[in-house]
Amino acid sequence: MLSDKDRIFTNLYGQHDWRLAGARARGDWDNTAALLARGRDAIVDEIKASGLRGRGGAGFPTGMKWSFMPKVSDGRPHYLIVNADESEPGTCKDRDIMRHDPHKLVEGCLLASFAMGAHAAYIYIRGEFYNEAVNLQHAIDEAYEAGLIGKNACGSGWDCDVYLHRGAGAYICGEETGLLESLEGKKGMPRLKPPFPAAVGSTVNNVESISVTPTIMRRGASWFEALGRPKNSGTKVFCISGHVNKPCNVEEELGIPLKELIDTYAGGVRGGWDNLLAVIPGGASVPLLPKSICDTVLMDFDSLREVRSGLGTAAVIVMDKSTDLIRAIARLSQFYKHESCGQCTPCREGTGWMMRVMYRMVQGRAEPEEIDILDQVTRQVEGHTICALGDAAAWPIQGLIRHFKPLMLERIAEYKAKHGRPVLPMAAE
Repeated sequence: MLSDKDRIFTNLYGQHDWRLAGARARGDWDNTAALLARGRDAIVDEIKASGLRGRGGAGFPTGMKWSFMPKVSDGRPHYLIVNADESEPGTCKDRDIMRHDPHKLVEGCLLASFAMGAHAAYIYIRGEFYNEAVNLQHAIDEAYEAGLIGKNACGSGWDCDVYLHRGAGAYICGEETGLLESLEGKKGMPRLKPPFPAAVGSTVNNVESISVTPTIMRRGASWFEALGRPKNSGTKVFCISGHVNKPCNVEEELGIPLKELIDTYAGGVRGGWDNLLAVIPGGASVPLLPKSICDTVLMDFDSLREVRSGLGTAAVIVMDKSTDLIRAIARLSQFYKHESCGQCTPCREGTGWMMRVMYRMVQGRAEPEEIDILDQVTRQVEGHTICALGDAAAWPIQGLIRHFKPLMLERIAEYKAKHGRPVLPMAAE
């Protein structure tokens, strides 16, 4: 278990004052000028050495991403963009950070902006996060008033403005280039890459990735790197929801066993661990895992990749034996169909097709061979789209087929026994 002295988010549950006075009492904004005085390269090198990997889902090394920013300006400004468009089903970590610890994010914006030569940071927050936007804007206003950001931030000689921009509720704007399009006033549709945003002067980072930066700089890369597992270092805010006795957010070390995480912090699975059916370990876009894997799997990027799932946003969705797994995955298919921007043919057409077939599978109104056809179609969508929404739509279905194909065959057999031949595709489902 992570000891309290190693926790970064010391007000995750909102038990203390989230405003500037409370934040300073907890160590935020403590001699920030000295951190800036170390220089841009020193900050980037420290974040690289810490092993911090992006906390938004992809897990790309944060310091390396910062180093991709052009070292010499060609006359165009540099920008830090903070992705606070937290719309992944099951994920609610950034929400609590912005609501209860907003000054960590604001201070992180200053350090990261300085490290990348950016004089402006834009925080793109999900439109539905009204209270979080109010608290965050208040924290920004306090920081300006105290001289911590703005002209000559913290007396460092560096000018840094922080802007809060409210989105309009589209999941696709959580994709970094879709976010940039929306921020620029255009329709939130992902861009072709390359060029990657950093190559032309804009770096997009997740709220949690930026918020941990000041603590890493104060306590040192070696401290952060010593937590967790090799190449999976540091702490992570896990969101535990579903069929547990005490759903919660909790900060823990990467690499904690999934069973220990659920039993220690969420009060265990409803009805006991033996009542567990499956867990989605990293938000709705990653493949689910059956109980047999959940018994021993570790919660970090590489361990979950080895079992053909992913850490994603570390949103742990627990499903006990009362769950209709086929219906649960069909509902996720409906979400991805609804949120597709429609730009890429495999995603635009594939998400709707997969949703319709999945809802037939819920009833069992299908032929057994259609399961393999469904799997083949997910692989035609996966990896064939501009952004990762196609992958996100395909992976939950792949996980269901990989681990619970017998359940799907059983549902089809039950329908046939009751109705005879299945009534195949209807025009609207």
